[in-house]
Amino acid sequence: MDKLLTKSFRAAVFGSALGLASVQVAQADGLAAATSEILLTVRGGIENTNAESAAVFDMALLETLAQTTFTTTTIWTEGPQTFTGVELSVLLEALDAEGSVIRATALNDYAIEIPVSDAVTGGPIVAYLQNGEPMAVREKGPLWIVYPYDSSPDYQTEQVYSRSIWQLASIDVLP
Repeated sequence: MDKLLTKSFRAAVFGSALGLASVQVAQADGLAAATSEILLTVRGGIENTNAESAAVFDMALLETLAQTTFTTTTIWTEGPQTFTGVELSVLLEALDAEGSVIRATALNDYAIEIPVSDAVTGGPIVAYLQNGEPMAVREKGPLWIVYPYDSSPDYQTEQVYSRSIWQLASIDVLP
């Protein structure tokens, strides 16, 4: 009886370990689930999803991605502002995105196309904090694509300013 119990115990432990390993692999291959209000939906040329043919992000899930903070002036605000968020390049990499253009759409359906080539280290971020505080919809939030305008004259053009979409709601990765 003790041998039978020991065998059953070992089988149960081994089976649990295999189950745990497969759960860890599944989590490593996919994107965690959003558990609260969805702030951003990404569709199109992405491999990592957590919803039907899309990746949806709540604030907690966005905050799991590498965070970047920079201070810059903007043409829409007074004085230097400090923005925190996830670099566009990090977001696209986390989703295993492939495409040449992203179409970013705001809550009011304003849409703009941004070349994927803009998504570089030290480039634009999907900001979710301004001066350490979440941004309300009335304050261009809750998400705003912000470039580090003061870091390069290349970021101080009408074309780049037009790509700085606030009240960001969705991104479509296009070929």
